[in-house]
Formats: sequence, structure tokens, C-alpha cells
Amino acid sequence: MNKLLIVGTVAYDAIESPFGKTDKILGGAATYIGLSASFFKVQSAIVSVIGDDFDQKHIDLLKSKNIDLTGLETVPGGKTFFWSGRYHNDLNSRDTLSTELNVLADFNPVVPEHFKDADVVMLGNLHPIVQSGVLDQMTAKPKLVVLDTMNFWMDCALPELLDVMKRVDVITINDEEARQLSGEYSLVKAAAKIHTMGPKYVVIKKGEHGALLFNDKQVFFAPALPLEEVFDPTGAGDTFAGGFAGYIAQSENVSFDNMKNGIIYASNLASFCVEKFGTERMETLTKGEVQDRLQQFKSLTQFEIALEEEE
Repeated sequence: MNKLLIVGTVAYDAIESPFGKTDKILGGAATYIGLSASFFKVQSAIVSVIGDDFDQKHIDLLKSKNIDLTGLETVPGGKTFFWSGRYHNDLNSRDTLSTELNVLADFNPVVPEHFKDADVVMLGNLHPIVQSGVLDQMTAKPKLVVLDTMNFWMDCALPELLDVMKRVDVITINDEEARQLSGEYSLVKAAAKIHTMGPKYVVIKKGEHGALLFNDKQVFFAPALPLEEVFDPTGAGDTFAGGFAGYIAQSENVSFDNMKNGIIYASNLASFCVEKFGTERMETLTKGEVQDRLQQFKSLTQFEIALEEEE
């Protein structure tokens, strides 16, 4: 099987939404990416850091999904990264109530020897210097490097972010972040500008309005599935990224046409993530459910139309 290296946070979250609130629950970019990628035939490994307050049942969960945890460092006496937030009624906007970096503050990633030749590297949302540090450890050039980032790093570490962007093939960001990074309001112009910064492919996530894939002059749009209930958008973007990276790693095909399929698989998995709080839905999701909903995506987007020939 092909290898997928996942770098990102393994964390605890506390979430409030119009549908309720949670105590500390499992979260973190690498957690969501790993759970999502586990639906593909790939060997995946997480590189991250936790404190010794991290519950063994969550280690067991990740291992049960065949995720290699050799690169998951435990800091004795340390506390795991913690984030808490409150979503507004539209679920598109949120307030961060607390961010405790804890062990993440001094995190230096160490890539396991048997994953230094990974086929696909998924750089989850972390400080760009940490993301660059991972690429420095690879012994073979990956077939694909995917970068996820956010406006926080654009605000406080832009030079470092621009450096790592020169080394990646795909960047995944949301529409607001694409506009901030490029200085362009039009997403088509924004993608064109971001191409000049390094990534050959730009994926712009638009939440409930789907996702766009850009490559030079080529554009593909994948809708989001209209859902009856959305409980918690936390982790949906990371689940999307994990689905995309997992599909590409499994298929060994980095063409634009195949990435279209990757975007659909990614949107499909993200649609499950939002149905319950935190990772709860992804933990119990079955391959049968994934396939059934994939059929719904196909029905949603497939149509035949007769075009009149010019006289």
C-alpha cells in the first residue's frame, strides 16, 4: 500500500453550538485527517505531540483505524493542546473562547524512518516552520505534498508561510483565506495569484457551498450535499483534506481529472463529520454509508442536456 504522512495537531476541544455544548472531546487536525484517510487503502502515519493527560482510549481508537502512531510524541507531565469555541446560529462563524498551546508550543516533529519516503504528505494546519521542518526530513521527493493553512498564519507568520508554499503541490484554504492571501476578491483571480506563490493546484473550500479546484486555466466545482442537520462544523475542513489526500494516495494518480474525484470523495466524507459533535460521527462511520452517500453525490451532479447545433 502507498504511504500517507499526516502532520498536524492531536488535541482536545470543547465546543458550543446552537445544538448544545460538549466537555473536552477528541479533536485536532491530524485526528480528523487520519480518521478520514482511514477509508482508503493506504498506510497512514500521524506526526504530532500530546501530553500524558491524553486518554488511552483515544490512542486505541486511532490504532484501530490502522494509523501508525510511531511519530506521536508524548511529553511526560505535559498537557495536550486544547481549543474551545462557540459557533453562531449560522454555523459559518465562530468565536474562539480559549487556545492553550501546551505541549504544541515546543513541538519539533520527528518523521519516523519508515515514513520518510511517504508517497503523499498532508501538512495539516500548523506553524509553517513546523511544516517546512517535516519536508526537510523526507528522504525521497513525495509524489504529492498537500498544505492546509489558515488566516492566523497569514497574520503572524506570512514570510514563513510563503516559504513553505514554494515547496507544495496543493494548497487547501477557505474562500476568506484565499482572498486574504491573494488580496483578490474574485476567487478565480485569487487562485491565479496563489498559483504564482508555488502550488500547482489550489483548492478553495466554501463550506456548505462546496469546493473549487483550480489548476492553471482549469476549474472544477464540487457541491456540498444539502444536509437536514448540521450539528458541528469543527474538523470538516480537516476531514475534507484527509479524504482528498487519502484518495490521491490510494489511486497513485496526481492528474487534474483524478483530483476531481478526490474533491468529491473529500466533500462526501466532510458531509458526515458535521452530523455530530467532534469526531463522534467519523468514529462509527462505515464504508457502506460512505458508498451510499457517494451515490447521492453522483445523482446530485449528474445530468444530460441536449445542446442545439448552430445552423
